[in-house]
Amino acid sequence: MASTNDLKNGMVLDLDGQLWSVVWFQHHKPGKGNAVVRTKLKNVLSGKVVDKTFNSDSKVDTANVDRRDMQYLYHDGSGFVFMDTGTYDQLTISDATVGDAKNYLLEEQIATVAIHEGNPLYIDLPASVELVITYTEPGLQGDRSTGGTKPATLETGLQVQVPLFIVNGEKVKVDTRTGDYLGRVGS
Repeated sequence: MASTNDLKNGMVLDLDGQLWSVVWFQHHKPGKGNAVVRTKLKNVLSGKVVDKTFNSDSKVDTANVDRRDMQYLYHDGSGFVFMDTGTYDQLTISDATVGDAKNYLLEEQIATVAIHEGNPLYIDLPASVELVITYTEPGLQGDRSTGGTKPATLETGLQVQVPLFIVNGEKVKVDTRTGDYLGRVGS
């Protein structure tokens, strides 16, 4: 149990049997009446975001979510296998739980896995990752000075839009939240 006055971004609440992560909060004292705490909450499993207002100093249930750095090992057909870097325990996480993060995962990459009561909830990746272009059409000589883009396939199979001057085998930085090309990685 915690007071709504103690809310922090990233805190996970257990409301009506569902887990909600605090995305944003604000204490508000109107001219009349009691103070309230306005929040934006994100459902941990579905990703749905809702606005919720609590009375100030009311009690809410907090969920104990353990965030561990784990190394991605391989995909075995039934799920993604991760290894805890501290204990060397292996954990298989379902494809549904990993979700779109699979587009940015490479073997031996470190990711943060959130676990609640032994069940993996979601995977947090760094804001950007460096991936190699496996295939893209060649850009034309005259197109190098224009701001055009072309599709490129990355080593994970994800397709992103890149500038025309990017070639096969080049390493690029990609935003894991939006899937946007961020730039070339100097070699």
